[in-house]
Amino acid sequence: MSNPTTISGMLDAKGLKIAILATRFNDFIVDRLTGGALDYLERHGLDAKNITIVRIPGAFEMPLVCQKLAASGKYDGIVALGAVIRGATPHFDYVCNEASKGIAQVMLQYKTPIGFGLLTCDSIEQAIERAGSKGGNKGVEAAAAMLETIRVLKVNRTQSRRTCDNSAFQILIQRLHCYLSLILCYNC
Repeated sequence: MSNPTTISGMLDAKGLKIAILATRFNDFIVDRLTGGALDYLERHGLDAKNITIVRIPGAFEMPLVCQKLAASGKYDGIVALGAVIRGATPHFDYVCNEASKGIAQVMLQYKTPIGFGLLTCDSIEQAIERAGSKGGNKGVEAAAAMLETIRVLKVNRTQSRRTCDNSAFQILIQRLHCYLSLILCYNC
């Protein structure tokens, strides 16, 4: 039985250019997410000069700014960080749904990995737990997911190029073989 091919991304951030998009709303939470993402990326080899932090008002603006960053072509990936905490009105649902959908659309449209670090919590306590206490730091997790996705896509592109190169090489060999056969037959 043959082994399946496994494609996985190395967690190496050297040479990449990354944008971190961080909301100002609930900044006491978002600052902890941002700190976690920065620490993670730097520990995995990303030079601080290759990191751009973009501060925006809130989660609803995230898709538009992600789109502008991805469209610029300057960044290998984006880490989108924010925190929306449920209140007494349905505003929470609208903001969370539109931000999530918009960020996913940008990632698919521009083929730019985006680490999704938008906390959608029912309480301040839940947000604190996910920003570096009991629940870990979701900024770290978003940065890790983005980094691994970048590397998987780069491995996949390299393998696709090799496959294309091998296919082109095989066609070239076949054509040369035909030409040589014709030349040999002509000389007969």
